[in-house]
Amino acid sequence: MKKKKDVLFLCQYFYPEYVSSATLPFDTALSLKEAGFSVDAICGYPREYNLKEIVPLKETHKGINIKRLKYIQLKRSNFIGRLINYFSFTISVAFRFINLKNYRTIIVYSNPPVLPFIATVANKIFGTKVIFVSYDIYPEIAYMTNTITKHSILSKIMNFINKSVFKRINTVVALSNEMKSYLLEHRASLAPEQIEVIPNWYKDTGIADNESEINNSLLRSIKSNSNLVVSYFGNMGIAQDIETIIEAIRILRNDSNVHFLFAGHGNKMGILKTTIEQENLKNVTVFDFLHGQDFQDALSISDCFIVSLAEGLTGLAVPSKTYSYMMAGKPIIAIMGEESDIAKDLIENEAGYSVQGRESLKMVSAIEELRSDSEKLKNMGKNCREIFLNKYTEEKCTHQYVRMMQRILGD
Repeated sequence: MKKKKDVLFLCQYFYPEYVSSATLPFDTALSLKEAGFSVDAICGYPREYNLKEIVPLKETHKGINIKRLKYIQLKRSNFIGRLINYFSFTISVAFRFINLKNYRTIIVYSNPPVLPFIATVANKIFGTKVIFVSYDIYPEIAYMTNTITKHSILSKIMNFINKSVFKRINTVVALSNEMKSYLLEHRASLAPEQIEVIPNWYKDTGIADNESEINNSLLRSIKSNSNLVVSYFGNMGIAQDIETIIEAIRILRNDSNVHFLFAGHGNKMGILKTTIEQENLKNVTVFDFLHGQDFQDALSISDCFIVSLAEGLTGLAVPSKTYSYMMAGKPIIAIMGEESDIAKDLIENEAGYSVQGRESLKMVSAIEELRSDSEKLKNMGKNCREIFLNKYTEEKCTHQYVRMMQRILGD
């Protein structure tokens, strides 16, 4: 009988794509490979977040065997497009279902939310162990963002999938303690020992120095024209509270010493751009997704950062961009529940501020405090960097996956 391989990564995004939902699984896979495990990946064929002109359907990269599947890829800016993408990719995986018998363990991700069902069927038929990484909690996050209703057909499908998934998985990885608490409260089949809290991370590229001259023509004028650059990077979708930030921009529109910098993607980005144009807001610059050196330079010129979740979503998701902010050593203003790990990190370590949705005045007050108190700005940034080094480096977080896998496989 052919010996089974140790681990299969089952996810929509993977190397060479550059969004966090691709880089984080690849970092994990590489760490497991370096720890001595045999590792393969089945993922979607890259399209939107890829810089390579030619990507093979099959490739071995750094010892990881990668099989990429073609599937329907429509625009992700609307719900129907995302839904078709989700089911198309899941069906593509289902056609290769027999391949799943070759692995001792499958690590599957919550995006797309229908994909974990395939892994649990493999558990039932082949006895394959399943690790479910919960980036987002469905269908609740869809309810809270008014994407679907509780009595819709999609809701019934998701609830059916959840019941099947959580009965058969061996371990759930929650991104935070508040997510673990939510899962224990709302997924009756889960026991506390089944849930492992492993946060996301960011590569340590060093402290971003906003005092040195930036040669990037795209960004140079932003820093030279203002004293304090307040930045928001990443997803601007239905799960993010962009409205509170927009109101803060309005309040500070005549303050030439504050400039807001945005870069990313998502359906609320259009709302932001339209508001800026219609209201003639001069204190804002918006770019599309920045990556590579452009993103590192954007971190460098920033003085503080904003991270947000829409009201009611604390515990259902965790913004991964937070860890790049902490790595950069700059204060963070978090628009999310005070019970979140991120808000607690910032407040307990004097590394930033926690505000709630619609508290735009409190957010403005935090920005003005940082602008007027350079010593506080510096100390908060230093404290943020310490949090990152203690808790959120790639090495620390991926090592938790290695330990978990050693325990599950008995190696």
